[in-house]
Amino acid sequence: MSPMEPAPGTSDSESPLPRFSLVIPAYNEEIWLPRLLDTLDVARNAYTGGPSAIEVIVADNASTDRTAEIARERGCKVAHVEKRAIAAARNGGAAMARGEYLCFVDADSLLDPDTFNAIDRGLAKPNVIAGATGVRMERMSPGIALAYCMLLPLVWLMRMDTGVIFCRREDFHSVGGYNEGKLFAEDLEFMFALRRLGKSRGQRLLRLRAARAVTSTRKWDKHGEWHYIRILFGGALALILGKDIQERIARPYWYDDPR
Repeated sequence: MSPMEPAPGTSDSESPLPRFSLVIPAYNEEIWLPRLLDTLDVARNAYTGGPSAIEVIVADNASTDRTAEIARERGCKVAHVEKRAIAAARNGGAAMARGEYLCFVDADSLLDPDTFNAIDRGLAKPNVIAGATGVRMERMSPGIALAYCMLLPLVWLMRMDTGVIFCRREDFHSVGGYNEGKLFAEDLEFMFALRRLGKSRGQRLLRLRAARAVTSTRKWDKHGEWHYIRILFGGALALILGKDIQERIARPYWYDDPR
């Protein structure tokens, strides 16, 4: 039996509430999802609260491949989300979540073995509202390094990061979750909302860094060494100019790729 599966004869209503709910938005991720789940098994088994304290929800965003089937085979819950938006997938997974803490990670990432212990320690601090683990790139090259260096000052200045994003479930609902009207940068807006909520309570965002996720470089593999520089500037301009420009940039890059 997979470590993610409930014991035979039990149901969600009979089992104790998990400490964590990890939500994985996924569109046609049959190739990438298994390797994430392999690292997830390691991280769950390394968690001091035990693997049963972590439920895993794959938010299947209208996939046409075996993404949902693979998720079920590995003992994950599956939330079917028809609206093609990453924000909608994250919200759909969160709607199924039962955990005290919500975590979100992309399907093409890899988890550090200490992920859940590090998040547990972080959210145990009363002055922390939410945070992120940060990331390491799967590989490095001059183009990837330049894009990484361009983003680092923003990370330092705003004290925000990416990787595994985490918060308390009650705070997720307090800020209204992710903005489904955005096709990209919805995670940035979400973190800003949590930061504003935390500021009103004397809390802050946390960058863990000791348990950074590994993020895929498949976009560089497909679109070229220097493409992300164009995406960074184009995306920033689109956020200023409005939804029509956002659609023109986001759809081909994030949504229309059949994988």
